[in-house]
Amino acid sequence: MRRLLRSISFAALACMPLAAGLNAAEAGDCRPDAIERLRASAPEGFAIYQAIKDKKFFLGWISCGEAQLGLPTAVHESVHYITAELDAFPLVQGGQLKRPHEVSAFFAPQLIAGKFKANDFVTTYLRPGSASSSTDFLYLLDELNAYTHDLNTAVSLSRSRVGVEAGDEVDHRDGLAALMAFTALYAERAEQSEPSTWRGLLEPRVAKTVSELWGRAEKVMASSCGIPNFGTEDKSLIRQFCQAGPRAALQKILGRAPVCPTACLKSTPVAALEGKPRVDMTPTGSLRPKPAANPARTF
Repeated sequence: MRRLLRSISFAALACMPLAAGLNAAEAGDCRPDAIERLRASAPEGFAIYQAIKDKKFFLGWISCGEAQLGLPTAVHESVHYITAELDAFPLVQGGQLKRPHEVSAFFAPQLIAGKFKANDFVTTYLRPGSASSSTDFLYLLDELNAYTHDLNTAVSLSRSRVGVEAGDEVDHRDGLAALMAFTALYAERAEQSEPSTWRGLLEPRVAKTVSELWGRAEKVMASSCGIPNFGTEDKSLIRQFCQAGPRAALQKILGRAPVCPTACLKSTPVAALEGKPRVDMTPTGSLRPKPAANPARTF
């Protein structure tokens, strides 16, 4: 397998923003090439690298043994970092949205866990004890945004390569599919049986936030359809948020009909995945001091 990485010198790197986080003396380090690949092939992911003040945090998530060098993971985790620092969601395609803290008073997302078959995403984001998103809708939106950046970076990097080998990539699409399903079924339950939350979701500021995040997630999801080996659980999750009930609830929040990514439901080859974590192992809202010591995600 070949990677489309530009050959760059450390002297050139010194002229770029990444210089603050890289040690030019580390001749065997893949991180300079990783950041250059991000800059050349995934400019919106590179914008997150530029925006984060702690470059070492970003670089700590890079994994030299992975096909995409852990760059989608690094972008994902750095989006969380920036969100916490700015109290705002950095958006794909630029800009930011202040976090609507009033949604923390809404019903706990863990109450929709029973609507999903057991998987790593449900355990991590909806079951109590793992992530803030199980009890606070604000952090479910945080994950929706982080996975949008994650998949967007993975799609851009994938398209920069000559080919994709069997066994590569597998589940980049799963994370965003899961968070879109959680958000849609959360809205459905709110409309059906949580009147206080439903009224809150329809408030202009909250509705705008959900609409902006959902719209970007839709576009990124659609852009990934047709890329082989990009999902293992994505189809079942997409089918859930494409059902009539969730779509109807979302339509009232968005002010338009949500788009079902039907192209992603077509059969594409899926390689086997064994022994690799599929979920962002950093609980929502928390930042690990030594990211390099943590297992990197593979989507």
